[in-house]
Amino acid sequence: MMFFVSLLLVGIMCPAIQAKQFTKCELSQVLKDMDGFGGIALSEWICTIFHTSGYDTQTIVNNNGSTEYGLFQINNKFWCRDNQILQSRNICDISCDKFLDDDLTDDMICAKKILDKEGIDYWLAHKPLCSEKLEQWHCEKL
Repeated sequence: MMFFVSLLLVGIMCPAIQAKQFTKCELSQVLKDMDGFGGIALSEWICTIFHTSGYDTQTIVNNNGSTEYGLFQINNKFWCRDNQILQSRNICDISCDKFLDDDLTDDMICAKKILDKEGIDYWLAHKPLCSEKLEQWHCEKL
């Protein structure tokens, strides 16, 4: 009984991050305002995100001494701050853990900044996997 009470208190004091595993059509609906931004079609974003994070907001990847967060795999060395790299440039002026929840507003704002500064090839999956033959990435429900 004491274990249950302790577990309950931990759950109350440390609420879980609301994460989401999106479907293609759910994500298309949420990201529809990014369609055409920087000349990138929505289907390119959907394809790129699938190949970078599998539509899972809690994706974290360690990559050559830095970490990438969330759907867009935003890097802590340049774009956000965490406890791992204290000298991050933090260009998006945000904590990296904000990219792990189901609210994609801040993710989209930062992704647009990355697109403006680095271009779509910042996301390595784009060029080989998502620059042509994009029909499968369209969602008919939009």
